[in-house]
Amino acid sequence: MPDISVNDYPIIQTLRTEGVFVTSLDALGIPSSEKMLSDAQQIIPEIAQVIPDNSSEYVIHATNEQIMNHPSIFMWGLEVQLLKLVENYLGLPVAYHGAYFRRDLNNSVERKSRCWHIDREDRRMFKIIIYLNDVDEESGPFEYIPVDLSVELSRSLHYKYDYIRNQRMQTFISPSNYKTCTGVAGTVIIADTGKIFHRGRIPLQRDRFAVFYDYTSRYPQYPFYCKSSLPEADLLKLAMNMSSFQKECVFWRSSLAIQTTRMSDNDAG
Repeated sequence: MPDISVNDYPIIQTLRTEGVFVTSLDALGIPSSEKMLSDAQQIIPEIAQVIPDNSSEYVIHATNEQIMNHPSIFMWGLEVQLLKLVENYLGLPVAYHGAYFRRDLNNSVERKSRCWHIDREDRRMFKIIIYLNDVDEESGPFEYIPVDLSVELSRSLHYKYDYIRNQRMQTFISPSNYKTCTGVAGTVIIADTGKIFHRGRIPLQRDRFAVFYDYTSRYPQYPFYCKSSLPEADLLKLAMNMSSFQKECVFWRSSLAIQTTRMSDNDAG
């Protein structure tokens, strides 16, 4: 595994025991954080004006064009310090699935990510959530159930990766066991969403704006569910400013195919 900073070890340890580590952009010390945060906050007025298509909609994403107009948002997730941290936690070469800019709407809709669930893409996962506005208990905070309790719940529920409404979840576990992640703009939540039940609580007073960064290993349990946040044409444009290591993390499917071909050739020889 690549070397990481001494300050990063508590992140890995807490993810293993708790499933979530809460910190801040300042504490992480990523050089490009100030630029990324500034650019992300420029998108907020644009996406805040978008009118939902229907009453069942609960989230609005920034468009590919908006992300490409601010490439620092996507590229922040490829900072080498972060990639080394992810690899150390996963124990395997990392695949970067991109950045998702979300506006979670202030309404009463309870579906999909607003219900309790565990992500299915890989055995271990690494998700980073950055709040772009202040988030209290009434504005859609990230909530989770710690690892040990999630394991017990999964067994009790015979869990098959469906979405569980909060009313049903409360018949199995007391809400006092829920952990709620509030914080000011710049708060960072790092979670292994493949091991814990989690949800975005329904915003009751204001919209929540956040950027999500998703990582798995390059050998995910369910590759079908591993989608990139940007189309390949946009990724190729951004690749002009990537190192070889960063390209391997983005174009991991191609890298894996090349490795498999080489292994097959060696076996044949």
